Amino acid sequence: MRRKRRARWVRIEPWHIPVRLVTGAFILNSGLTKQTADETGATQLHGFAAGAYPPVKQIQPQRFVQMLSAGEITLGAALLIPAVPPLVAGAGLAAFSAGLLGLYARTPGMRRERSVRPTEQGTGLAKDVWMFGIGTALVLDHFLGAHRH
Repeated sequence: MRRKRRARWVRIEPWHIPVRLVTGAFILNSGLTKQTADETGATQLHGFAAGAYPPVKQIQPQRFVQMLSAGEITLGAALLIPAVPPLVAGAGLAAFSAGLLGLYARTPGMRRERSVRPTEQGTGLAKDVWMFGIGTALVLDHFLGAHRH
């Protein structure tokens, strides 16, 4: 007995398009740029990440940057490819940006004393909160969006 396969369509809302394009291109560029990181750059990036996430210390700096680059390229592509469901792309983006916000929260000198407000040095990481908002919005839209009613 043969079952008919139903086509599974990925539902893309119009508002998904600009946020996925802009965020995907930004992250893809970051990942491609890291592919050519020299030893000094890899060591600095590794040290910064290891300060916030101690298990990173066990990974060699160049290997860490290669892994980070691959992850960013994969996430950027997932956001840019319409066949990737918004739920999947959004969950990946929310997880990635949560890691960046963890760097912001755990690294000394990024925040003003007794505050979540950034110092001048912390602004570069604090601004990544927009990616967390976009990822969360894509996930929530899957569960609460108007198309669900």
